[in-house]
Amino acid sequence: MGLVATVAADLLAAMKARDELKLSVLRMLKAEFQKAQADKGRASELTEEEALALVRRLVKQRKEAAEQYEAAGAPDRAKEELSEISVLEFYLPAQLGDDELDALVRSAAEKAAAASPKDMGKLMSALMPLVAGRADGKRAKDRATKYLTSL
Repeated sequence: MGLVATVAADLLAAMKARDELKLSVLRMLKAEFQKAQADKGRASELTEEEALALVRRLVKQRKEAAEQYEAAGAPDRAKEELSEISVLEFYLPAQLGDDELDALVRSAAEKAAAASPKDMGKLMSALMPLVAGRADGKRAKDRATKYLTSL
């Protein structure tokens, strides 16, 4: 079952369970899927990659909003955003651990022949397809920088 179908099924389950938080987040997510589908056109369906990218974008938006609410002195609103993130993250693939990410950085560096911090561009262009969706770009860049400076 695809991500869009899974969200629709979970939406019905949340309605039956009267889980207000999950229900509101899944309604918003389903609306975003429908909006993306409408933008894409009737003839083609939303792919899994497009759906996952949309969920990642929503998680990122909520993280930024939570940081802004914290900075503005509204911890209750920040907590709401963080609880929405926990619902959305359920639909994302598991994130790579530090050891796994470091191993991918090493193999990408060997493949790209990256040997110094000057080779960061080559390393990142080889690394990002390997971590696609399983690690945040900023986190991958930080690990790559750490690796290149340790050489």
